[in-house]
Amino acid sequence: MQMLLTVIVVVQMLAALAMIGLVLIQHGKGADMGASFGSGASGSLFGATGSANFLSRSTGVCAAIFFACTLALAYFGNLRTSVGGASILERAAPANSAATPTSAQQIPGATSTAVPVASQAPAAAASGAAQIPTK
Repeated sequence: MQMLLTVIVVVQMLAALAMIGLVLIQHGKGADMGASFGSGASGSLFGATGSANFLSRSTGVCAAIFFACTLALAYFGNLRTSVGGASILERAAPANSAATPTSAQQIPGATSTAVPVASQAPAAAASGAAQIPTK
C-alpha cells in the first residue's frame, strides 16, 4: 500500500513538472500577430500552428494525469482507519482528569508536599477587578 502511494506521488510530481514546462513553452494568442509582421516566430520547430495543437494536447494529458493522481491520493487517504476510532480531540483529551498530575508533580525535583486541590482557596480573578478598592 505504501509503495503504491509512493508511485502515485511520483507520477503526480512528474505530471506537475511536465505541465509547468509545457505551459511555459507555449506562446500566447498575441504571438501570432508578431509573426505576421516578420518577428520570425512562424519558423518554429513545429511550424506556424503545429505547436499549438501538440503542446495544448500534451498539457491536457498532463493535467488529466495530475487530477487522476490527486483523486487517487484523496481516495487512499480516506481509506486509512484511525487508531482509536475516535477523533483527534477525543484521543488527545485524558479520559480521567484524576490521573493528570498536579503542577507541583510536573516540576522535576519538587517534593509532593502540595496541598490537595480540593482544599485550596479559589484563585483570584485574572483581570485585576478584585484589586480595585470599593467605597
